[in-house]
Amino acid sequence: MSLSTEPRAPRAAELAELLAACPWLVRVLGVVREAGLPDAWVGAGVLRDLVWGRRFGGGFEPRDVRDVDVAFFDPHNLTRSGDAAATELLRRHDPAIPWEATNQAAVHTWYESVFGAGPVDALRSIAEAVTTWPETATAVAVRLDAAGTLHVCAPLGLDDLLDGIWRRNPRRVTVELSRARLARHDPGRRWPKVRVLPP
Repeated sequence: MSLSTEPRAPRAAELAELLAACPWLVRVLGVVREAGLPDAWVGAGVLRDLVWGRRFGGGFEPRDVRDVDVAFFDPHNLTRSGDAAATELLRRHDPAIPWEATNQAAVHTWYESVFGAGPVDALRSIAEAVTTWPETATAVAVRLDAAGTLHVCAPLGLDDLLDGIWRRNPRRVTVELSRARLARHDPGRRWPKVRVLPP
C-alpha cells in the first residue's frame, strides 16, 4: 500500500504507516475497493482496535475482530436488504472477514427504532456520517483508490485515535448509550494505556 495519503497531513501519514504495517488490514481495504460498493470506506472499531492494540495494548490480532464496518453511500437504495446484499457481496470476495456493511444514506430510516433515540436527519455524505459516529477516536474511515493511495476521512481529526483517548462524540450519541458502550467495550482493560474520558 502506498504511504501517500489524501489529505497530506502528518497525522494522516502516521495512520497510513500503522495500516501499511498490517497485511490483513491492507487486504481488507483491497477487498472493499474490488467489491465496487458506492463510495465505500472501512472505519470505526477495526481502525481503533488496530491502532490501540499496537500502541496502547498487547497488540492486534485479526482473529479478535468482531466486525469490519464498511460504510458506503447509496441514496438510490434505502432498504435494509441493501445492507445485507452489500455485506454478502463482501463475503463472496473474502468469506474469512467478518463484514458488516451499512448504507449511510439510509441511517435515518432505522436509527430511531434501533437505538430508541429521536429521529435523525438524512445524511448527505460519508464525511457527514463519520462525524456522527459514537466516539471521536472511531469517527475515522479510510479507503484505497485505484492507484493504491490511502484516503482518510476524519472530520473530527485523528488526535484521539492516534493518542489513545476514549471520548464520547456528542453529535448523536446520548450519554446513556455512551455509558453502555463504555461498559461493553471496557477500553481500560483492553488497552491499558488509553485515557478514558467518561461521558
